[in-house]
Amino acid sequence: MLDLHFVRENLDLVREAFKKRHFETDALETFVELDKRRREVIGESDEINHQRNVSSKEIGTLMQAGKPDEAEEKKSHVADLKQKQRDLERQRNDVEAKMNELLAGLPNIPADDVPEGVDESDNKEVKVWGAPREFDFDVKDHVDLGENLGILDMERASKIVGSRFAILNGVGARLERALVNFMLDVHTRTHGYKETLPPFIVNADSMFGTGNLPKFEADLFKLVDDREFYLIPTAEVLVTNYYADEILDAKDLPMCFAAYTPCFRSEAGSYGRDTRGLIRQHQFEKVEMVKYSLPENSVEEHEKLTANAETILEMLELPYRKVILSTGDLGFGSHKTYDLEVWLPSQNTYREISSCSNFGDFQARRMKLRFKRAGGAKPEFVHTLNGSGLAVGRTWIAILENYQQADGSILIPEVLRPFMNGLEKIEKYENL
Repeated sequence: MLDLHFVRENLDLVREAFKKRHFETDALETFVELDKRRREVIGESDEINHQRNVSSKEIGTLMQAGKPDEAEEKKSHVADLKQKQRDLERQRNDVEAKMNELLAGLPNIPADDVPEGVDESDNKEVKVWGAPREFDFDVKDHVDLGENLGILDMERASKIVGSRFAILNGVGARLERALVNFMLDVHTRTHGYKETLPPFIVNADSMFGTGNLPKFEADLFKLVDDREFYLIPTAEVLVTNYYADEILDAKDLPMCFAAYTPCFRSEAGSYGRDTRGLIRQHQFEKVEMVKYSLPENSVEEHEKLTANAETILEMLELPYRKVILSTGDLGFGSHKTYDLEVWLPSQNTYREISSCSNFGDFQARRMKLRFKRAGGAKPEFVHTLNGSGLAVGRTWIAILENYQQADGSILIPEVLRPFMNGLEKIEKYENL
């Protein structure tokens, strides 16, 4: 959430930032009107409070002067003023509630180096790693490869649940598990993240804290429950909210966490897109990285977090590119985002496999997550960052497609073989 005082004092800057994001600026005009009314109410309330103080002193003077009737009239006047003040207080609370509701619907301000653009076509490529493999046979996509090997079953998943679900069998399931273990081991043992395993259900307050609510409720799976629970769309929601409503010690920052969870998304806005295979599922697995940072270090921590995700792709020897998202493709709460896109031979293009974002104090302000420096300094808002390290299902896809052989088998990347009991190749799997 944007700071009320920042918006008030930087209206032109905020208006220009929203235009770059192609976000309607009408809400800012409403903000100005509400802010004006709030100031008027506060002014009226202060004036009435002054009148009450003056009248209260006059009551004492009248009582001492032996004028009880006039004193009673003053008391009645003070009571009327008190009621007016209560009414103004209600008006102020109402106006502030509307302002906070409005602020909750405003996106973050993009960083200065975020390229201006309309959509993903304006994202800027900043790095390419690895060369796509040249095949001397017709490449297959991950669906044909997985089904032919007996490790992927889309048809029965659709039968027992519905579309956009999959079942992994045998070595396919083991490959998914190996990827999770490999990613967590690298992030915890090499990159210094603390592993955490959060719940897979979250409440509405936590969803609001990370910016998923109220704007993106259609993308969520809400439980039929009076407690307003949701299936998590990503581990980010829980891990970022871990210290909500708390004040951290500056000396403990940065804090770095890595979490494996399944993720659940309705994909409400993606009907008709990526309907084949595992690219866009209602349920998928992800290893998430989350950081809490001092404001002055968050840019550096963002670069480190992104590099940590890149390391996984490089260790797996999967060609990828790194892009910085344009203002038109930037997420609602993000200040700056890098996407890592892995090469998929069957599509002859790069597809997103990780999104690494710096949110500044946007999320922390919503969840009241602060820190305090030494020497009795006033609490400040933490900067939060997160990124996929990586999306496990899409990594599974990339391995099948990039490591496929002419006979339909799949070579296992060398770094994964210790997690696969030494298995070097996935071949036809008949069981189940």
